[in-house]
Amino acid sequence: MSIVGAFIMPHPPIILPEIGKGEEREIQRTTDACREVAGRIAALKPDTVVVTSPHSVLYADYFHISPGESAHGDFGRFGAPEVTVDVRYDSEFVRELTDAAGKAGLAAGTFGEREKSLDHGTMIPLRFLNEFYTDYQLVRIGLSGLSVLDHYRLGKCVAQTAEALGRRVVFLASGDLSHRLKEDGPYGFAKEGPKFDSQVTDAMAKGDFLRFLTFRPDFCDAAAECGLRSFIIMAGALDGKAVQPELLSYEGPFGVGYGVCAFQITGNDENRRFDAIYEAEEKRRLNRIQSQEDEYVKLARLSLETYVRTGERVKLPAGLPEEMLRRRAGAFVSLKKNGELRGCIGTIGPITDCVAKEIVRNAVSAGTEDPRFAPVTEQELSSLVYSVDVLDKPEPIDTIEELDVRRYGVIVTGGHKRGLLLPNLEGVDTPEQQVAIAMQKAGLRKGEPCSLERFEVVRHK
Repeated sequence: MSIVGAFIMPHPPIILPEIGKGEEREIQRTTDACREVAGRIAALKPDTVVVTSPHSVLYADYFHISPGESAHGDFGRFGAPEVTVDVRYDSEFVRELTDAAGKAGLAAGTFGEREKSLDHGTMIPLRFLNEFYTDYQLVRIGLSGLSVLDHYRLGKCVAQTAEALGRRVVFLASGDLSHRLKEDGPYGFAKEGPKFDSQVTDAMAKGDFLRFLTFRPDFCDAAAECGLRSFIIMAGALDGKAVQPELLSYEGPFGVGYGVCAFQITGNDENRRFDAIYEAEEKRRLNRIQSQEDEYVKLARLSLETYVRTGERVKLPAGLPEEMLRRRAGAFVSLKKNGELRGCIGTIGPITDCVAKEIVRNAVSAGTEDPRFAPVTEQELSSLVYSVDVLDKPEPIDTIEELDVRRYGVIVTGGHKRGLLLPNLEGVDTPEQQVAIAMQKAGLRKGEPCSLERFEVVRHK
């Protein structure tokens, strides 16, 4: 056997009467849809239920799979300690899944369990399921900071394990949607919130799992989404399968989006190998970007690639524009991978005798010395997108009103502490945000006296 059904369910604690105390009636359609899902799972009679939860153990570079024979959880943190869930783990499945993930080159396993108790992202779907069916064992998987492709491929390992063990497996992807649907919601309102929910529920309803892989990280962050990577693991478990999707409900009255969707497996479909489709499209996109790079960006790429591959600094190539050889200026080199920052290092003012040498130096530093990231590996080089910002001379300003986040970067100085933020960055929409981030980078506390400078840049991509 293999995956016999897959479902997306939300996990709002308020949906339980013991916690909602009447407010749960405002999401009655969600409650009804969750019960519908539970009934459908019971009809499938799975041996094992695999749950992916955003609130289980999470690491930046590792998928945690809960170990042991059993686990317990309660809703004490939500004021209802009497509401409990107990599960039996499918330890054989966990062992086989860990082995399969290792063979696929994925960092996944049972090490590093910080909290054995069940999380609410796991318990709430199971509370509904247990009303209808309890003759199953559980596999609980946390999300990670790894790429969307790694999440998808972990799902493929789940399906492979189910087939290898002959298990009837139901996949239950736990996850809420945006948390920024209303001003009085838990994270306030952002215009990206309703947009995200509209797009992700449309993808659910159409079974368009490729769209799960292509949401921009900055868009997801602005929407404060919760469950997308959970859904992506589920999509991987359905790799190569034809599905009949059914969006059973969507609501968001408390400022958080709740979607419930069922996916009936109807056969095989080789056109639904979405990791391969995504990789091919991403390769075309990166080739297109690289073909359009100007001389500044080409030099940054050449510098880092040469250093990573040989350990040597590149010599300036012939034919560079005169302005790169004669002008002295500070420059920042930024690297992105899969739409997310992968490194950024620069100089406020020139420390070499030309912009070209500034770029060569800072490209290597961005890829190997940014303390926020591990050094770039040779395998990553082809997936990097570069930008180079050449800075004009900073000028002092008296008030924050003289800033424009699209036009000017800012330098904040307090004593010997100094922080810089470039202009026109995704997710930085106001001068107040810009100054606050620059102060944080400088190690200055809010309210500490500081001076401001602004500067313009020419951004090369």
